[in-house]
Amino acid sequence: MGFADQRFNVNLSILFTELPLLERPAAAAAAGFTAVELWWPWIDSPTPERSELNALKKAIEDAGVRLTGLNFYAGQLPGPDRGALSVPGEESERFRANVDVAADFAGSLGCTALNALYGNRVEGVDPAEQDALALENLVLAARAADRIGAILLIEALNRPESPLYPLVSAPAAVEVVDRVNEASGLGNARFLMDLYHLSMNGEDLPAVIERFTPKTGHVQIADNPGRGAPGTGSLPLGDLFGLLTKNGYDGWVGLEYKPGDRPSAEAFDWLPREARAAR
Repeated sequence: MGFADQRFNVNLSILFTELPLLERPAAAAAAGFTAVELWWPWIDSPTPERSELNALKKAIEDAGVRLTGLNFYAGQLPGPDRGALSVPGEESERFRANVDVAADFAGSLGCTALNALYGNRVEGVDPAEQDALALENLVLAARAADRIGAILLIEALNRPESPLYPLVSAPAAVEVVDRVNEASGLGNARFLMDLYHLSMNGEDLPAVIERFTPKTGHVQIADNPGRGAPGTGSLPLGDLFGLLTKNGYDGWVGLEYKPGDRPSAEAFDWLPREARAAR
C-alpha cells in the first residue's frame, strides 16, 4: 500500500481504548509499534496530579515506545468539544494552565510535536474576538513548544462532524499557521494534515499534498467513509503516501482510526509487522 517509506505511530486515544490508559503503550508495543501519540488524556483536568503524569510517563518508558505527539488540553474530546484555546472564559484559562504542563510532560519523553485544537465557535461571541484570543493563546503554545524543541501543530477538522469548528479546510488551517509564525517570530507552527478530515471536506488530497507539504509537521490517516483502518474505505492511501514522499515529507504518520467491532490489536492487518517499527 505504499507504506515502505513511512514512519507510523499509533494514536492511543482512539486505538486500544478497550484497555486502561496505562496498559495501552505496552499493547501498542506488543502489536509491533515503537511510537505512539495521544490526545490530552485527562479530559477533566488540564493540570492532573504529578502522580498521574508520572504513571503515564513510566508506562510509556516501560513499554519501550516513543511518544511522538501530544495534544494540549482540548476540552471533552472525544465529545462535544473541539479545543479550548479560542473559547473565552474558563476554557481559555484551562488551556493556558495546561500549556506548560503539557509541554513539560512532552519534553520529559522527548516528544517534539504538540497539537493545539482551535475550538468551536461560541454562540453570541464575535468570531473576531475568538480569533484574537486564539492567536494570543497559540503564541503562548508556540513559545512553550519552542522551549522543549518541539513544533506546534494546527489541525483542520471536517465540517460534517465538527460544524462549529472554523478550521475545516487545509487553507484555513495553514492561514492560522502563518499568522502564528508571524506573531511569535519563532517559525515553529506547522500544519497537521489529517487526510481523513480533509477527504470528508471534499478537498483534492493530491493538490493539498502538493501545495502544503512544505508547511506540514504531521500527517494522520483513517480511511473514508467510516474512519476505519486503511482498506475499509475508498481512500487511495497508498498513492497518497507516495505523493507525500515525492513532495519531501519524511515525518510521522499517525494511525488515528477506529478499530471497528474487533480488538485494536487486530486492526493492523493492512500493515505488515516489519513495517510497524519506526525506521
